Amino acid sequence: MKIALLGYGKMGKMIAEIASERGHEIVLTHEGGAIKDFNGAQVAIDFSTPESAVTNILMAFSKGVPVVCGTTGWLDQMEEVKTACLKQETAFIYASNFSLGVNLFFKLNEQMAALMKPHTYETSIEEIHHIHKVDAPSGTAITLAEGILAQGNLTEWILAENSEKNVTNKLPITSKREGEVPGTHIVSYANDIDTLEIKHTAHNRAGFTLGAVVAAEWIQNKKGIFNMSDVLA
Repeated sequence: MKIALLGYGKMGKMIAEIASERGHEIVLTHEGGAIKDFNGAQVAIDFSTPESAVTNILMAFSKGVPVVCGTTGWLDQMEEVKTACLKQETAFIYASNFSLGVNLFFKLNEQMAALMKPHTYETSIEEIHHIHKVDAPSGTAITLAEGILAQGNLTEWILAENSEKNVTNKLPITSKREGEVPGTHIVSYANDIDTLEIKHTAHNRAGFTLGAVVAAEWIQNKKGIFNMSDVLA
C-alpha cells in the first residue's frame, strides 16, 4: 500500500516506521504548505495540526485519496469534510484515538454511564497529556463525554477551568499538560459516600500509530464515512 503522511512530527515518523515494518511504502511526507502531488498514494494518514487538517483532508479527497485522520481540534468543520468525502465518492475515517485499548475504554465508558444513570453521583472527566498538545480538551475526552451525555442526564460538557465547579446538568472536563505524558483519561463518579473511577493510561504512542495503520489497511476499496468501531467489528 502506498501511503501519504500528512503531518510528519513524532506521530508521523512513528507511523512511517510501523507502516514500513508492515510492508507499506511511504510516498509523501508533508509538513506544511500546499500539496501539489500525492505521488500515487492509495491512502492518506493525517496527524497534522488543527489549523491544517481540513485543508489536507479536502485536498486528498479532491485527488480521490481516502483519508484516515487522527488530528483533533477541528471538529466544528466535520460536516464540510463529510460532504466533500461523499461528493468525491471516496472514504474517510476519523478517530479521536486509534488505540485498541482506548476504543475498548470507550465501550466500557458507555456501559458505566448506563449503569450510573439511575444513581446520584457527580460525573467528571480528567485528561492529562504532554505539553506539546495544542488542543484542550483532548479529542479522546470529548468522545468519552459524548458517551456519557448520550444517557441524557447531563446536557453538555464544559472545560472545568472555565467554569464554576458542580455546575448543574453539565459535565466538567479538566485538561492538564505535563511533561511528555502520552495520554491519561479518568472518568469519575463521586458523591459524599464514595467515588467510582475508570481510567486508561497510555504508556507510549505505539497503540495510536499501529491503530492508524490498521485503519488505513482496512479503508482500501471502501467508500463512505467510517470510525474505529467499523474497523474493529
